Amino acid sequence: MNIQRFDVGQRLSEMAVHNGVCYLAGQVAADATQDISGQTRQVLASIDALLARVGSNSSRILMCQIFIADLADFAAMNQVWEAWLPAGQAPPRATVLAQLAKPEWKVEMVVTAAA
Repeated sequence: MNIQRFDVGQRLSEMAVHNGVCYLAGQVAADATQDISGQTRQVLASIDALLARVGSNSSRILMCQIFIADLADFAAMNQVWEAWLPAGQAPPRATVLAQLAKPEWKVEMVVTAAA
């Protein structure tokens, strides 16, 4: 039962892969001064970069959990999400209103994908 971990820190790893499944830590924007669209694009770019490291991509996402700080941002976040997804590849998803760890963060995404 080999587990491969990426970007291991004291508190968490950014990604773990086991039995052909990638588990990503919650991804947030590096530049939290941007609006919801900008932060969403940053989060999706982080997801793309992590998945690419194991030869995966957004078409292989098995599940996504989205945590959003303000429901007023829901439509704008969805617009960026839908433009990013490959046609016909929308994964199961949940979106939850949440108080995120830093008040400037507007969105956090947790992804599980096939490697």
